[in-house]
Amino acid sequence: MTARTVQAPAELLAFLFAEWPEVKKKRIRTWLKFRAVTVNGVPVTQFDHALHPGDVVELRAGQAPARKSEFASGLRILFEDDSLLVVEKPAGLLSIATESEHVQRTAYRELTDYLRDAPTRRRQRVWIVHRLDRETSGLMLFAKTAAAKSTLQQGWDDVVKRYQAVVEGAPGAEQGTFESDLNEASPSKVFSAPPSEHTRHAITRYRVLARSGARTLVELTLVTGRRHQIRVHLADAGCPVIGDKKYGAKTDPAGRLALHACRLAFRHPETQKSMGFDSPLPADLARLVSPIAPQRRSGRLR
Repeated sequence: MTARTVQAPAELLAFLFAEWPEVKKKRIRTWLKFRAVTVNGVPVTQFDHALHPGDVVELRAGQAPARKSEFASGLRILFEDDSLLVVEKPAGLLSIATESEHVQRTAYRELTDYLRDAPTRRRQRVWIVHRLDRETSGLMLFAKTAAAKSTLQQGWDDVVKRYQAVVEGAPGAEQGTFESDLNEASPSKVFSAPPSEHTRHAITRYRVLARSGARTLVELTLVTGRRHQIRVHLADAGCPVIGDKKYGAKTDPAGRLALHACRLAFRHPETQKSMGFDSPLPADLARLVSPIAPQRRSGRLR
């Protein structure tokens, strides 16, 4: 089946039904579920994914449904080409080993083993572009070439990095900006401090998505990327992330840090195409604010 170019704003499922009327709706839903539908070359599963004029939608109907590669640790590969790996990291898995934490199982190690597993890939390696804390789940980006790593890191400030957190209490307003200077000198804990040669300025935009009793689901977008930035800013606002005892949380109902990297959007380092990836709030965190579901975001680069 040929690709279709979007002429007017629409939601993905409605667009698929309209453009492929000869295909049974049940079959289209199956293709969508199993990542056989791509938007601008990227597999999409959200039925209400927002389409914009110029987007290219394609059904990979002649192939078996594309499934995610999943590892025993729970790490999942969402996208792979010659330059990139986009993955979902589970809570509890280190991004990469540190000097103080020499562990065998890390996202970096698992992806390295994956790339070297097949005979044709023995000389391949992976480069880490950014990190997530061990107890933070969600989207991570790895490079498969040194050039891709360099390009992505040089343009890192332009990458959309969005998180969802379930917090104790609530911020003072429905939306706003957290801003402070962070002292990252200690390897174990970061804190806000008066500006000095030892601090770096940090900015986080936020908006409230849902409230459930004494808990609030907050969406956070990083303007700067400092260590523990979101955790410190929420603690400073009097609403620490649930499970974050280091920064003042009193409760831990999920047995983990209630922080999830839900969106990455960037330009491909080789093709310069806009790419966007979304990861829904994990079930163990969604239950903390049920029955109110979080709002979903578009998969398009903003």
